Amino acid sequence: MSHARVLLMERPGCHLCEVAAQVVEIVCAEVDEDFARIDITDDPAAADLYSARVPVVLVDGQEVAQFRVDSQRLRSVLIGER
Repeated sequence: MSHARVLLMERPGCHLCEVAAQVVEIVCAEVDEDFARIDITDDPAAADLYSARVPVVLVDGQEVAQFRVDSQRLRSVLIGER
């Protein structure tokens, strides 16, 4: 698994995943964080956990979004506002 702080759990051909990736990329660039895109089809355990809910965004191992990513919420989580 990646060492990036932000993980986007996704699967190929998922339109919502592509939209989520754009939001995550923009927010991470704004706050100078790395992120990684994880293809759940490469990992049976990840597929079991996330297949019905992708895209899922994890920050520091905690789920912060599924289906749609709210840029303000993600930004707040990344900069420590809750």
